[in-house]
Amino acid sequence: MPVPQHIFDPPFNIVRCSHVVLDVTNLNASREFYENTVGLHVEDRDDNAVYLRGSEEHQHHSVVLRKAAVAACNRIGFKVGNEQDLDKAAAFFSENGIAYAFTERPFQGRTLQATDPFGFQIELYATMEKRPHLLRRYDLYKGCHPQRLDHFNIFAAEVQDTVDFYARLGFRLTEYGEEDGPNGRIAAAWMHRKGNVHDLAITNGKGPRLHHFAFWVPTAMNILHLCDVMASSGYLKNIERGPGRHGISNAFFLYVRDPDGHRLELYTSDYFTGDHDHEPLRWSLKDPRRQTLWGAPAPRSWFEQGSPFSGQAIREPQFVADVTIAD
Repeated sequence: MPVPQHIFDPPFNIVRCSHVVLDVTNLNASREFYENTVGLHVEDRDDNAVYLRGSEEHQHHSVVLRKAAVAACNRIGFKVGNEQDLDKAAAFFSENGIAYAFTERPFQGRTLQATDPFGFQIELYATMEKRPHLLRRYDLYKGCHPQRLDHFNIFAAEVQDTVDFYARLGFRLTEYGEEDGPNGRIAAAWMHRKGNVHDLAITNGKGPRLHHFAFWVPTAMNILHLCDVMASSGYLKNIERGPGRHGISNAFFLYVRDPDGHRLELYTSDYFTGDHDHEPLRWSLKDPRRQTLWGAPAPRSWFEQGSPFSGQAIREPQFVADVTIAD
């Protein structure tokens, strides 16, 4: 299938991925996991929501936990360049028949919420309250010392159309997995706005669902330390995959599940992609190094389970990719 061309003058300027809003069924259990086990910092909380961030982030929050009856992904958030970009985004959505609305969100400036053509619920903002930098507050470090939100990965039923849509918004392809042969279809794509491997990965599967969100950590040793922490604090069964090194992105990784099953990746050591002529890297779906550079395949849950978007019907994928799954 066609690889999208880079677009350097998109209809509005998305700077980077910013935050995720998760619906959780037990707010206290989720806060305990993200604050004391993973190591995110709680900035604000009330009876209905908890706001957390990484130690490198100046913004008020990058994770919002919302008390709800059913676990789901409520929104994925992106930061845009300025207030005018919000108006440009609204005009683009209107011209393309995409449902949108301006809304007020706690600790954020004017926020534009939309549901893209494939059911993914996003929100855009230009300004958020700032908080003091915690990077050098080593006395506050817990868990794996998460620094900043790095990316989202979504399950898309119409993977090629979804890739093409986000390419129109200026997301640039860095790596992709494709079937072999002259009519091979793209089964997964990694796309960025901020000059690393990805802000948004799009994976073929039942969708719309959130596959995972990821936090950058300083070193591989932080990820190994989190394994020790989880194994000794009652979360051993929440370790789903890894630790290991991806072929795609080159990153060292660990996938864990929170008390509601939302998937979080801890991630480090990918590479720079900011040059305008950076060419995407193709991977065969049959290359065992694609999933893990060392050749170990992912478990079945990694291909089949994800967080639904609140209120969105889940559709079967247009095709089923032939991938290697661990026994």
